[in-house]
Amino acid sequence: MDSQKLKPKSFWKRPEGVTGIIFLAGLVIGGGYLLAVALPAILALMQNTLYLAGMLIVLGAVIYMVLDPKMRTLVGYMYKSLMRWITGLFVQVDPIGILKSYVDDLKDNLRKMNKQISMLRGQMHKLNEIIHKNKKEIHSNLELASKARASNKQAVMILKSRKAGRLRESNMKLDDLYKKMEILYRVLTKMYENSQILMEDIKDQVEVKEQERKAIHASHNAMKSAMSIISGDPDRRAMFDAAMEAITDDVANKVGEMEQFMELSSNFMQSVDLQNGVFEEEGLKMLEKWEKEGVSLILGEDKTSLLQQANNDSDILDLNAPMKEVVRAQGHGNQYDSFFE
Repeated sequence: MDSQKLKPKSFWKRPEGVTGIIFLAGLVIGGGYLLAVALPAILALMQNTLYLAGMLIVLGAVIYMVLDPKMRTLVGYMYKSLMRWITGLFVQVDPIGILKSYVDDLKDNLRKMNKQISMLRGQMHKLNEIIHKNKKEIHSNLELASKARASNKQAVMILKSRKAGRLRESNMKLDDLYKKMEILYRVLTKMYENSQILMEDIKDQVEVKEQERKAIHASHNAMKSAMSIISGDPDRRAMFDAAMEAITDDVANKVGEMEQFMELSSNFMQSVDLQNGVFEEEGLKMLEKWEKEGVSLILGEDKTSLLQQANNDSDILDLNAPMKEVVRAQGHGNQYDSFFE
């Protein structure tokens, strides 16, 4: 992948950038304080021609560093490298290490998602039973109402007709609820499958790129990389790190989306009380909001087709179908290989 297409985070938006801002603020405040304290002594030294010449040389060097693009680049690169090293003492900034932690997160999330899918499937089975039971009662009450009309029992006819009407109205709401549950089920199962592939792709990248990164960093030390940047040559180490950081950002967004949808589905299911046939409108609104949002990072174009399937009465969902354990086909391309092209 071309380095311009990676669009990595700027230095100041990364953890080491926060460290850099703190250090820079400390240097400015500390330097200002020292200058204010030492000002009388500096003014006294300036009266000596030799000291004055030395100060002017130092001032000229500082001005040169500020104005010269190459020197400014070198100083900036070394400063960023120092801040990254300091930040690494307290926070994980190594993209390989970050990806390894995401693999652990995905394993944990997949276990939770599998359990969540099983619970949702159980709720959908119960809801189907309630809807089927209501249909039988509707038919029974309508038959009793018809017999009551034939027997001229007006009160019984009205009572049974109204009960059938209430059950029909209840079933309409329950049918809508089932469709929303079906969307949840289809999305969760697809996310489960795609997240399995995502985890395998990350593990492959970590296995392959860990050794490659060590080799690149060993042959391209910080000074050599800085000199490459100053001379205008592409720095292999910087490009490799940019690709790795782009992968960690992409994985972070996908894991975040996965966890967000799991929380949404969990809140939705908790708001449903099948025993009393009620559910909170807030849960439905949250799901409908997700449906209207943009493309899913994990689902991609599958999001639209999943929603269409759930709203297609002829496309019947088989709740008894076992969960798929995704096995990547031979020669399956890793979704992150293009980041290094």
